[in-house]
Amino acid sequence: MGPEAAVLQFQGGLPDKTDPDWKSKVSEPAMMPFEAGQSYFWELKTNHGTMTFRLFQESAPKHVNSTVYLTQIGFYDDVLFHRVIPGFMAQGGDPTGTGRGGPGYKYDGEFAAGLSHTKPGLLSMANAGPGTDGSQFFITFTATPFLDGKHTIFGEMVDGDAVLEALEARGSRRGTTSEVLKIVSARILVQPA
Repeated sequence: MGPEAAVLQFQGGLPDKTDPDWKSKVSEPAMMPFEAGQSYFWELKTNHGTMTFRLFQESAPKHVNSTVYLTQIGFYDDVLFHRVIPGFMAQGGDPTGTGRGGPGYKYDGEFAAGLSHTKPGLLSMANAGPGTDGSQFFITFTATPFLDGKHTIFGEMVDGDAVLEALEARGSRRGTTSEVLKIVSARILVQPA
């Protein structure tokens, strides 16, 4: 049996989506309890195909909690990969598309012993320094151990290598992309571990 789409319950209200800037005014969600024996996946449908990531709720519960919440309210839908550097990473999750935006809240990194940026396809949180994690994330194209202890690893790709290669092929050394690279939609999937 494959993963099923999840509808997880969070405490608090939903953002006012009639406000055109709602994605920059989201309140930080309360921590939800993750179900024991369940694996959580983040599916990103892009304009170049779909990638799926297994989320690390045990080692990065705040990051997974925030990602699940933002996904369920539609935050990541129609958001760009605004920075793509071949041989390094693809960065997305900024609702403004500038690299300076976020959800309206920030939180600290979570650094688990034994997790390192050792391979392609790792999902890690972008930030501007300690205490500034929000909604921006990046996906590694190669090992980047120099990022350990600075950026929280909160998942790994389990499907979508060709999509990641397509993103990398459209990046540049400066990070600008040769065409629009976009998350069309995102969803959370859950399956027994």
